[in-house]
Amino acid sequence: MPVLLLTRSLNFPDVSQADEDGLLAVGGDLSLERLKLAYSKGIFPWFNDDSPILWWSPDPRMVLFPEKLKVSQSLRQVFRKGSFKVTLDHAFAEVIHNCAATPRKDEDGTWITSEMQQAYIKLHEAGLAHSVEAWQDGKLVGGLYGVGIGKVFCGESMFHHLANASKVAFCYLVEKLIDWDFEIIDSQVHTDHLESLGAELIPRSQYLEILERAIAREDIKGSWRQRE
Repeated sequence: MPVLLLTRSLNFPDVSQADEDGLLAVGGDLSLERLKLAYSKGIFPWFNDDSPILWWSPDPRMVLFPEKLKVSQSLRQVFRKGSFKVTLDHAFAEVIHNCAATPRKDEDGTWITSEMQQAYIKLHEAGLAHSVEAWQDGKLVGGLYGVGIGKVFCGESMFHHLANASKVAFCYLVEKLIDWDFEIIDSQVHTDHLESLGAELIPRSQYLEILERAIAREDIKGSWRQRE
């Protein structure tokens, strides 16, 4: 199936037109309006510096239903020790820069290009993208970022400089999302790490049904900093 080349027109093809790997379209831009539209339709950008902008909607979809979070006994002990201070939306730019700079197993370079970083910083400034930070002795040692839309959180990337820092940040986020009655965390594609935390693969059609229902519900407006 041919992949659509996007123009300046603000639209996307139906996700049913994605290829077997989930690639849906090429081109367009990373404007605030296009990113908002993409996430509302279950689409996200993922590309390298040496490629055009690529838009994806994989089937199946890796998600975590917040109440199904798995916390190991060893991680529970880390929580009880209070090894990390966790915050929301205190250092978004630092988090995304660290995510981009952290080497990944079996990856050469990063998909979090400078263009992507600037686009998501603008999303953050618009109150749509959020970060969770883990600190130790005043230093940022782990965290994650993603996009909140309705009652869905679309996780993008995480990093850690100390063991368990990103896991603690993630578990803190899940607890908050449960309190705020979020329906689902979109993890996009399968990883063993996400599976170990309780994430699972569901059909794209099921994800889109949940997404449509969840984004019709009231957003949490603006920064999450005051909701820690």
